[in-house]
Amino acid sequence: MDEQVAGSRSQAVGEPAARTASEEEQAVEQDLDSLVDDLKRERDEYLELAQRARADFENYRKRAAREGADALLRGKTEVGRAVIPALDALERALADPVAPGREAEEATGGDSFADGVALVHKELQSALAGAGIEAIDPAGEKFDPNLHEALSSRPPQDGEEPGVVVETVQRGYRLGAALIRPARVVVAS
Repeated sequence: MDEQVAGSRSQAVGEPAARTASEEEQAVEQDLDSLVDDLKRERDEYLELAQRARADFENYRKRAAREGADALLRGKTEVGRAVIPALDALERALADPVAPGREAEEATGGDSFADGVALVHKELQSALAGAGIEAIDPAGEKFDPNLHEALSSRPPQDGEEPGVVVETVQRGYRLGAALIRPARVVVAS
């Protein structure tokens, strides 16, 4: 009987020990699950942070490219504004057969001065065209106050329609869609 009591005691003592080991396994599994959940949450936070950083960098890259293009456009516009008056002066010199301080004979055929002025004029036009600056000569077009500056108006003659540019007094210039200077015109009224 003592053996029976001892055996039942060992079983009674062994059962709680078995439950304790099972409880420890469950506790370890819960700790592991908790650690895995924490690691997944941390991973998701870092992933979100990396995605946000990537989006911020992409936005920065696009903004920097846009600002660079805008700066280039502003630079070309300023160069155009500085060069266009010189081009106008050369055009006036080419239109006048007798330049101030020169005799009429010097201004006729084969004049090296006139040829030089024409060459400089052509090079300036080429430089502006190379920068994307184009001249606006709207003679015969419908008057557009966004592109033209009306200096005067006159009654239509010889089939001219009212509201049409009949004479360009001074050409305008634009760079792409940006107007550098409006064309100065006379309009049929």
